Formats: sequence, C-alpha cells, structure tokens
Amino acid sequence: MTFARSETFRPIGQILAADVLPALYRSQKLPFRISCLGVASYDASDVVNSFDRMIPLGEYSSPEDAIQAAALRVARDDICMGPTSFPYFQPRIMLIQDRDQCLVLAGEIRAGIILWQQPGASDAEARRIVTEASRLRGMAFRALDPGDAIRLRYRAAALDARLVDAFWRETSADLLRVPQAA
Repeated sequence: MTFARSETFRPIGQILAADVLPALYRSQKLPFRISCLGVASYDASDVVNSFDRMIPLGEYSSPEDAIQAAALRVARDDICMGPTSFPYFQPRIMLIQDRDQCLVLAGEIRAGIILWQQPGASDAEARRIVTEASRLRGMAFRALDPGDAIRLRYRAAALDARLVDAFWRETSADLLRVPQAA
C-alpha cells in the first residue's frame, strides 16, 4: 500500500532551509537605514563651490517602512533640516541600506517623488552597469564645465542605484511589484 504525499505538509528540513534560516539571517541585517545623496552649497548660483553630501534620515525595521518614510520625507521636502543644514540642498538619490551598508534599494528623486530603480537581475547585468557607470565617471573627470561634470556623476550614481546587493535582489524586486512602492 502506498500513500500519496500531501502537498500541504513539508519536511522539517525544508521548512528550516526555506523559511526559518533566511528569516534569521535577514534579522541580523536590521535595521534599514535611509539616506539621501545630493548637492549642497551655500549659494544657489554657485555651481563651482557645490559639493556632494550624504544626509542620514533614519533607521527602520522593515524595507516597507523605510520606503514609506523616504517617500514621505521627499514629499514634505524634509530632507536637509536642522541647525547644521545647508541653505541650498538638491536631493538626487535616496538610498536604503542594511546594517552592513549593503544596498537594499535606491532611487532617483525627481519632481518631489522617488523613482525606485529596478535592481540588476544578475551578476552579468551588474558588471554591465558598473562598466557604463565607470565610463560616465571618466567623462565627468574630463569635463571642463563643472555643471557637466556634476550631471555626468549623477547619471553614473543613478546607474549605481541598480547595484543592489545580491542578498537583497529578490526582496527589492518584490517590493517594487507592490503598487504602493512606486
């Protein structure tokens, strides 16, 4: 007599390998930190004396919370506030990183919204992204106009936003499938 194997029950080893161990590993990478990369200056018309600045914005217990908090900060224009803030700060890229500073998700900031970038799907695609970003940075280095150099560096940084850590690729792709993440 043979019994048909039920699809509702899984062996304990499979449960441990597929559900428990990945959840434990993910919990070691908490909290998620959001930060904003942008251009700061003390004078709005002074492109030559502007500089890149990374502004930390907080820590969150889940990537969903981090996405919502980042979107809220951008919508409220609440990125560079406080006594040590810069009079002129142009936010360019929002980053979500884990405790080890591995990139979880990133997006360009345009017109008061974050355009989250789809993560590179494979190592081969990541290599192509790195090659193109390096080419853009080389062009920025050779640019004579400081404004052109800044634009090229941010185009390269926008490409780098797709270089999500391999551990987070699937999670990030899933997050972007959820309608509220866009």
